[in-house]
Amino acid sequence: MSDAAVKIQNDLKQALRNKDDVTVSTLRLLVAAIKNFEIAKGGAGYKATEEDIISVLQKEVKQRKESIEQYKSGGRQDLVEKEKKELEILERYLPDQLSEEEVEKIVKTKIQELGVSSLGDMGKIMGVLSQELKGKADLTLVASLVKRSLGS
Repeated sequence: MSDAAVKIQNDLKQALRNKDDVTVSTLRLLVAAIKNFEIAKGGAGYKATEEDIISVLQKEVKQRKESIEQYKSGGRQDLVEKEKKELEILERYLPDQLSEEEVEKIVKTKIQELGVSSLGDMGKIMGVLSQELKGKADLTLVASLVKRSLGS
């Protein structure tokens, strides 16, 4: 079992002891999402790696952010608060994220290194950046910075 999986399981046990319902439900959903990923990836024998768990976490975080926006536009402040609490819990397990300024520096450096000059090359640059920044930065932010740097 990976370090992240062990930490999640230990935190779940602690939340159960503390009767922290929000953390318990959020971590149970996360454990289920990781299990589903393992089943989809390789069946019962496959165990998620650290990278797999980060990928599942990022997907869950993205879902919470999208839900928050939808609930805000629907005027459901109660659900916005619930999603924000879940988001906060999930983000504890992600590696430290790079700041927008740090990501922008990396984007500009890669654009120069690859000699990319137009939006037609966006796929090329995003392929490189997504590998380099996976787990370290929100790829939606990376894409918007690439577009801005290429003059869109």
